[in-house]
Parts: sequence; structure tokens; C-alpha cells
Amino acid sequence: MEVTYEFVHYGENLQPLPDTIVLDVGMKTVPGVIDHHHPIAEPECTASLIAKYPRLVLGHIKAPQDLRIITHRFPDFDALSSIFLTLKLLELGQVDSSMGKIARYAKMVDSASLPKGIDLTATPYSILRALFAGAKKEEAEINRERAQEGLKFMRFLYAQAMEGYDIEENRALFSGIERYERAMRKVEGDYFHYLDDVSRSKKLTLDLPLGQGKGKRKVNGLIVRNPSSFLLKEWARRDTIQSSLGEGFSLLVTNFGNLRYILGVDPEKGVNLKGLGDLLNQKEAEKRRAEGKDMVLRWYDGNCPFFNYRIIDSPQEGTVLAHQDVVDVLLSFSTGLA
Repeated sequence: MEVTYEFVHYGENLQPLPDTIVLDVGMKTVPGVIDHHHPIAEPECTASLIAKYPRLVLGHIKAPQDLRIITHRFPDFDALSSIFLTLKLLELGQVDSSMGKIARYAKMVDSASLPKGIDLTATPYSILRALFAGAKKEEAEINRERAQEGLKFMRFLYAQAMEGYDIEENRALFSGIERYERAMRKVEGDYFHYLDDVSRSKKLTLDLPLGQGKGKRKVNGLIVRNPSSFLLKEWARRDTIQSSLGEGFSLLVTNFGNLRYILGVDPEKGVNLKGLGDLLNQKEAEKRRAEGKDMVLRWYDGNCPFFNYRIIDSPQEGTVLAHQDVVDVLLSFSTGLA
């Protein structure tokens, strides 16, 4: 079977097509399009949806000679594990225990729920991030290489799981394989990049709404512009030393080149950012009107059961808001909580 890949923007609304599987994008969960970024999705990632409902693949693809796989640009762990699980499902016709292990781990990764005590240097998520970090090529080439490297990595994890090994945290699993040992050393070195990022970041303490019920909770936040650490989120949430409450930085605001912003909260803290996305979209619309620009795409506010408003991402084409605009909206959101 010949497999070709297409990489599209996040948030694309796609329909099922013959001999095509859409993964981790598409805004629906139906046979042929498997995505969890929409309000009526189940609280699963794409990989765990495939493991839970294999008919989403098997009910749509009927022994094709050629298969097209569509996923989002810069495919991440969930997208890559979903591709692997799709191909393995078409090969086997069922979900086996090792596929289930990969799906469960992908769900943990995509929900940002890796245990705080886990050794980051010996967990698949960090190693894959290290393999991808620092790529300086055209986007199309990066996407292709991520797909190739990611599938190779997933095949390795699957084979190890078939042998009965733990894949969630296992330094011995990756020892003796030079490319993976280099990646583990890169993760170790990344901690020092994190310390540099923290030294030039803005720390704050603010209230955020509870994810369940009414009320609010005080958390430590970190605002980082153009981070050099590729595991910034993981290190920050484990940083009980530099966070004033001693609980790690539960809110992370990351700015890339004054165009893209990602805001996210630690799911362990039981808080979310519900309502902040609306405020940012209002501010974005106001500023675009003032500059004579159309509001083409909106800030994504994490409106799906899997994220439950714990993540916010700026529009794909970038935001017109200044850095201080974003910070001011965040602080206004916090102080305005009942």
C-alpha cells in the first residue's frame, strides 16, 4: 500500500474522503476523520480514540491500493502515534495490547499529564521532542522528516511493548542506541536552557477559575518570550524551587516572535482559562478593526472535553495584539473573577 501525507493548518474543518484518513485535525469524530478538538468530542486524544473505536478507521478504509493521511503541520506525539496506530490497525485488523499501551501513553502526553516524578530524560515524549528540536529547514521538509522519524520511533516503542517492556519511563530501553542516547543527553542539557529562560521571564501569582464548580485558586505563572528550552512546560511545572507557592508554575504563557502565543495550565491544579479566550478574541477584533484588518481566524480556547479550556492558542496567521495587550487581558481576566 502506497501511503502519502498531507499537512494542513490546525483547526481545518475537513470531510471524509475515499481512501483518506484525517488525523488530529478536521473538527469532527466520524469514520475517516478522527479529531478531538471540537466541543462534542469525547475526552480522548486522537490516538486513544483510534484504540477505543477502531471502526473509525476500519469502517472507512476498505483495502486501498493507495492511502492518503492528512494531519496537522508539525505533527506532534498524538498525530504521529495516531498515524502509526492507523497503519498498524489496517495491517492487523484489530487493536492489540501494545497498540493500547501506545494509545494510553499518547493520551497522557497530549493532556500534559506526565507524572511529575517521571524521569524526563527516559520517557518517549521527551526523546521524540529532542529528536525534533533545532530543525532549521523548510516547513515541508520538517513535516516529512517528522513523519518518517515519528513512525520509526513508534515502531520501536511497539516492538519493545510487544516484548513486555515498560515504555512510559525506561532508560535501559534507549541505552545502546546512539541516536536515542544523544537525545537523552540533549534532554539533560535542555534543563540549563530552561534555567536561562526563567532568568529572563516574568513571574506572577494570580487567581484562575476552578475547572469544576465555582470558585478560584491562586497559582504561580510564568511568561516566557522566545524560549530556548523545548521542554519548558515540563520543567516549569516541576519547578518547586523558583515558584513562590512551591507548587511549580501552573500557568505558562509562551510567546514566539510576538506573533504566536500559547497559554496553558497544569491539569493537576484543577483550574482552567474558561472565558479568557473570549476576551482575547474581543481585543483581537477591536485592534483589527482599528487597523482595517479582517478577523479571519480566532484564538483557540480549548473548548473540547479533553482540554476543558486548559489551553489557548493564538490565530494561525498570528495576532495583531502587542505583548503587553496579551498580558493585560490575562491580568484583567484574573482580577475580574468573582
